[in-house]
Amino acid sequence: MNRINPWGIIAATIMVSVLGGVWFSAIFGKTYAAVLGRDYDPKAKLAILFYSGTMICMLISVVTSAFLMRALAISSLGTAAGFGAAVGFGYLGANAVNMGINPNIPRPIAYGMLSAGYFVLSSVLIGVTLYWLR
Repeated sequence: MNRINPWGIIAATIMVSVLGGVWFSAIFGKTYAAVLGRDYDPKAKLAILFYSGTMICMLISVVTSAFLMRALAISSLGTAAGFGAAVGFGYLGANAVNMGINPNIPRPIAYGMLSAGYFVLSSVLIGVTLYWLR
């Protein structure tokens, strides 16, 4: 990876943002509401911050991963996926569990594991996408 392809950045950001929407609504919507101690309401209108804020955060993660992959000279699809898994488990997933462990989350471990699962999967997807669109 000699350079960073902006199309890879855009594609990876869109993919993990869509994955987040599907993960936390269609796949685990009821579970997500339960671990937060809320009623499940699939028709609830969400604030624009929910969409734009999370997309901006994922863009920052994607750009950071792209720079790290370039600095580490990731040179194979398997290494890119392994990089994504390491970042997903070691940083993003661990941080998600850590954020869940606070008195404001009724089911902290369940919240952490649900969020960590998304971040691990999204990080692998980021690594693979950035490698393919290098």
